[in-house]
Amino acid sequence: MIFGHLVEEIAREAGEMLLAKRPARPEVLATKSSPTDVVTALDRACEELIRSRIKAVRPDDAILGEEGGEAGEGRVRWIVDPIDGTVNFLYGLPEWAVSIAVEVDGEVVAGAVNVVPRGEVFTAVKGGGAWLAGERLRCNTGVPLERALVATGFGYESGRRRVQAEILGHVLPRVRDIRRGGAASSDLCSVAAGRVDGYYERGLNPWDYAAGGLIAAEAGARVGGLSGRPNSPGFTLCAASGLFEELHDLLLPLDPERDA
Repeated sequence: MIFGHLVEEIAREAGEMLLAKRPARPEVLATKSSPTDVVTALDRACEELIRSRIKAVRPDDAILGEEGGEAGEGRVRWIVDPIDGTVNFLYGLPEWAVSIAVEVDGEVVAGAVNVVPRGEVFTAVKGGGAWLAGERLRCNTGVPLERALVATGFGYESGRRRVQAEILGHVLPRVRDIRRGGAASSDLCSVAAGRVDGYYERGLNPWDYAAGGLIAAEAGARVGGLSGRPNSPGFTLCAASGLFEELHDLLLPLDPERDA
């Protein structure tokens, strides 16, 4: 599929630009949902690079980006997060990524997540499997809840964080342990690669989960929301079948879609 090669190529180029231009102290241009939710100059520069590369070869496609969007006339929409994990990027922590996905008629058909500091580019096309460095990825299967290593993340608003901390207090005693990486796209790829067994989070946007969700699904994981709904900004849950249901049944009575 042409989109598979194109998303990988653009994600790699964007990552190279960010590595080359990242200063010791990236410039914070603005904040979004809260004072801790930051936008750097390179977020915008990277998204503009990605947009220009898309438009050079696909001028009629729509683009949904974290820092902006662009209408299109066809069936195709690109979903772009120029830097997923901006706070990690700001502090020099090695868990941030360029995430690019392509939708056709509302279905994600290709995705690439470039975890730039680790030099890892995860890719997937619909029906073609998930891949890293030429190796096909498979998520962990047959892991019971009590032995599951589960990743999660937290929102930026204090009220949401209070609820998420409350829920975490119920989940932590029931699982092997919790990991919090700080970049949803990378966490979803960690499920795909078997580095964690499951992942859940409230408050993700499409640019956070589009590419990583496809990669996890193509590695055999189930990706969805609560009570049979698709994953959405309301809630995202990801794990192999069996563990998915156990996590779901643990989380559902806690009402994890609420905010304080």
